[in-house]
Amino acid sequence: MQNFLIAFFALRFIRTHLNTKESLPQYDQYLKVLNLFIVPFLLLLNFNSFERFLPTINFVWFVVFSAIMYVLWLLRENNLASSLLKAGLPFFIVNSLRDIMEYFFSSFTKENDSIIDLVFLGSLFWMIAFAISTNNQIKALKKEEEKNRLVVGENEKLEILVRERTSEISAQKEQLESTVEELKATQNQLVQQEKLASLGELTAGIAHEIQNPLNFVNNFSELNMELIEELLSPETPRGGIEEEELLSDIKQNLEKINHHGKRAASIVKGMLQHSRTNTGQKETTDINALADEFLRLSYHGLRAKDKTFNADFKTELDPNLPVIEVVPQDIGRVFLNLINNAFYACAERSRAQSKVNGETTYKPLVTVSTLKIDNAIEIRVKDNGAGISEDNMEKIFQPFFTTKPTGKGTGLGLSLAYDIVTKGHGGTLEVESIEGVGTTFVIKLST
Repeated sequence: MQNFLIAFFALRFIRTHLNTKESLPQYDQYLKVLNLFIVPFLLLLNFNSFERFLPTINFVWFVVFSAIMYVLWLLRENNLASSLLKAGLPFFIVNSLRDIMEYFFSSFTKENDSIIDLVFLGSLFWMIAFAISTNNQIKALKKEEEKNRLVVGENEKLEILVRERTSEISAQKEQLESTVEELKATQNQLVQQEKLASLGELTAGIAHEIQNPLNFVNNFSELNMELIEELLSPETPRGGIEEEELLSDIKQNLEKINHHGKRAASIVKGMLQHSRTNTGQKETTDINALADEFLRLSYHGLRAKDKTFNADFKTELDPNLPVIEVVPQDIGRVFLNLINNAFYACAERSRAQSKVNGETTYKPLVTVSTLKIDNAIEIRVKDNGAGISEDNMEKIFQPFFTTKPTGKGTGLGLSLAYDIVTKGHGGTLEVESIEGVGTTFVIKLST
């Protein structure tokens, strides 16, 4: 009976839990026949007590258990199969030896029946203990499989969430990239507007500056016409001292006309350089001349826009200042912005004090100075306006920050100036200010 129970449940267990249909398809059908037909048939023979067929029945049992051991050995790489092999092997050996001894050494077997039964029971308990251990392994494996199944399910959910989140992030990224492109386009438009605004501020100053040399050209041209008429007059003796004096005067006037014509041409050239698109090409530039020119252009431009504006200005230019490589139209924009701000600060302080005190002794003054220091040059734009508060000092170079009323400034002037000096020319732009005393912007450029 025990052979039937062990064989039947062992075969059923192996086919179910070790999945021999897939792992050993060539043997699975034989195991099925053993499980469903041979083993029950052997049980039936045992019940009918066919004594004369007992050796044959025992041999068939030996074949059945050998088949089970062989299948487990084939699947020994599987931990469960390996455990079953270790559990069943002692029982298989003891059971087989007992049947052999009963057949060939029946008298010895009867004499030592108790010992043989004890060994048989030991192997049986060994198998049962391993069976219990294997059952615990199966339960643990099922728990692990369930845990893995839950983990796989959670992973699938996470993957779905990650894909959804990735899709959202991709959409947000595309939206942000589109927004960045729009902001860049808007920034470029604002920068261009700032450049056009500075060009507009230059226009009135240029008109005033160009008027002086044109007046000289006109005056000396009219004077030369009068001198030529006098020279061609029949009353003027030929070859005399008077003729030589007239010709000398005409030559001097022509030299002055030429000088002031070149002055007008240089002003126009500077305006064109300032207005054209920046190529980023650096040129050898006289910083003293550039600073002096933009100081005058700024002053006359503001005077033309506001007839009530009045301020004094002066230059303190280092005569030993070397020429340096810069982008002249960019540095010109920096000078124009700083000087315009300086005049604006002076005008605001003057208006504020006039409202409070009526007549005031305050005298607005803007000073532009240059100095050679070590391997660099320093340009200072100083005003005696109201100064800048400590809170505003920290934000003074930030884009779109302005202390001017709405409509008076874009807030890009100082930001652009800072970028031009630091990023475009590798220099520094710093500010020093004391409230109620004035402000100084300091530019340093390498020679």
